[in-house]
Amino acid sequence: MRNRIIYALSYIFLLTGSYLSLLVLKPEKTLGEVYRIFFFHFPLAIVSYLAFAVSLVLSIAYLRSKKMRFDDLASSSIEIGLLFCVLATITGAIFSKQAWGAYWSWDPRQTTTLIVCFIYASYLALRSAIEDRETKARLSAIFGIFAFFSVPLSYLSTRLWFSLHPTMITSKGMKLEKDMQIALLVMVIGMLFLYVGLLSLSSRIKKLEREGKTFYTKS
Repeated sequence: MRNRIIYALSYIFLLTGSYLSLLVLKPEKTLGEVYRIFFFHFPLAIVSYLAFAVSLVLSIAYLRSKKMRFDDLASSSIEIGLLFCVLATITGAIFSKQAWGAYWSWDPRQTTTLIVCFIYASYLALRSAIEDRETKARLSAIFGIFAFFSVPLSYLSTRLWFSLHPTMITSKGMKLEKDMQIALLVMVIGMLFLYVGLLSLSSRIKKLEREGKTFYTKS
């Protein structure tokens, strides 16, 4: 029942945000219609960063407690975060084509985000290569902790190097008009609910698979 409520809230916020960003907001003065993809790109990127941060906390929790549920949640959070990160990279490339004339310009944000994707894809490759459950969980947790250092590097890349990528959040607030901020906030909330729903579903599936394997092994 709880998951149904979470998914319902996700659909409501995402549909409302999509309606506002695609049909209500006026074209941007400089970029015209193409700026609308930003309302999907930004929430995907932010929630992917959040998912990786959650995996960091859960990886530490696993190493301290050795409880498999933390490994289930950490690996699920990384899977979802990687999916969102890849989608953010794709939508960013589409925006780049229209705004800067090329799908890929080796902008610091683009490049570091791609590095983040590769690092967390390596995390999943590591998990698939290890059979022993406890060894897999322990090495994955260690890898997940060190992998997270790539996330703040990606986030701060526009401040550390010259970048074409706009910095939307500053100490003075967001560089967006009020109606755009509302649409963006609605989309971010919708993505957050979607992440929570997928995390709960994925971790439950992993738990059932783990318990099923344990049952058949004992049998």
